[in-house]
Amino acid sequence: MPVNMPQGVSPGAIAAILAVTAVFAYFCGCFNGAVIVSKYILRDDVRTHGSGNAGLTNFHRTFGGPLTFVVILTDVLKAVVAILVAGWLFGGVTVYDGWAPLWPVLAKYWAGTFCLLGHMFPCMFHFKGGKGILSGGTIAIMIDWRVALVVWGGFLVLAILTKWVSLGSIWAGASFPFATWFVYHNWLLLALAIFLGGLIVWKHRGNLKRILSGTESKFSLHHKTDGGKQA
Repeated sequence: MPVNMPQGVSPGAIAAILAVTAVFAYFCGCFNGAVIVSKYILRDDVRTHGSGNAGLTNFHRTFGGPLTFVVILTDVLKAVVAILVAGWLFGGVTVYDGWAPLWPVLAKYWAGTFCLLGHMFPCMFHFKGGKGILSGGTIAIMIDWRVALVVWGGFLVLAILTKWVSLGSIWAGASFPFATWFVYHNWLLLALAIFLGGLIVWKHRGNLKRILSGTESKFSLHHKTDGGKQA
């Protein structure tokens, strides 16, 4: 798939679309469900408990309850909104025929990358966010069902068999570039996929060390009653 400059569109216009999409997607990502619900509804910041991570697993282990679904909904919807708006912004540009098949997909990868950056490093929450697996998984679903099948299939198998959500998450991040290349065979998308998937793996580096040492906590549907100290 050739990567040529869109015909009739100035480099400045392309840069503006990329910049606006990046900023919008980043601030969508900053709406971290676990932080918002714990800090402003429960008045007890999830980042002061358990692993200190502002993600779904730590929230569930610490607080549990129906508000867990609010966290899920927030982290899913922000990724959906970021990618839908990116598609609208990118869709307003008529591009060179050789670029056209790549353009809508590039919008998803570009927005997904910055949405994940916002989730992991939210500027309004002192850049202390989550590990990105729920939002990242939503991004994979919106990109392509084949990519999602690889990412989510491996995640579910590993998480169910081992009860280590983190192991499934590491698989999701590591497999994302391979799935991207298998589906699209495009170097630009592969570069974005490596960065996006690499962020998820890097965020789980502590979990990987604990898995290797056999000290990683296993997931349970029943949340902890000790403030999440086992997370």
